[in-house]
Amino acid sequence: MKVYEPMNDLIAKAAIDRRLAEIITPVIEDLGYELVRVRLMSGKQTTLQIMAQKPDGTIEVDDCAKISTEVSATLDVEDPILDAYALEVSSPGIDRPLTRLKDFALWEGYEVRIETDELIDGRRRFKGELAGVEGDEVLITIEEGTIGLKFDWLSDAKLILTDDLIREVLKGRKDAGHIDETQFDEVETIIDGEEEGNV
Repeated sequence: MKVYEPMNDLIAKAAIDRRLAEIITPVIEDLGYELVRVRLMSGKQTTLQIMAQKPDGTIEVDDCAKISTEVSATLDVEDPILDAYALEVSSPGIDRPLTRLKDFALWEGYEVRIETDELIDGRRRFKGELAGVEGDEVLITIEEGTIGLKFDWLSDAKLILTDDLIREVLKGRKDAGHIDETQFDEVETIIDGEEEGNV
């Protein structure tokens, strides 16, 4: 059984999230999926949010249901969360969080928003194009040029929704052959039009 190593990724940052990841990771991996991120969020209602995917980066509704059933059963036994909570299992989405060093290499060339724990040259937020990975550094091209941020410095990172990213994700989907891109562009235009109308 693979032991979850909490400090080398952004899958779980808070102590409770790391504890939950230790419990959840083996369950999810035994089912043939990868844990992308786990967050316990408190508000009006406590929600445990789990993002997962197949190794090829896809996930279907049935997969989420299967993960939910297995994880619920395990958490009922382990009982790590004191309050009542809702379990939410989802795909990472198109504008997905990047939580492992390999994610940054995989999505090289796409726009990303990165946040760091500490100030780096007077800032914590960086927006630009991913330029790959070099050793333990994530390379990002910002206005000033390409810089390297140590992976350990990062607190959050996610892809930015762009037309290129949407096309790439649609191309990668099993059912992409059934999608008419001209229809997709039309839908996108309508959405833009509605947003403009609401301003």
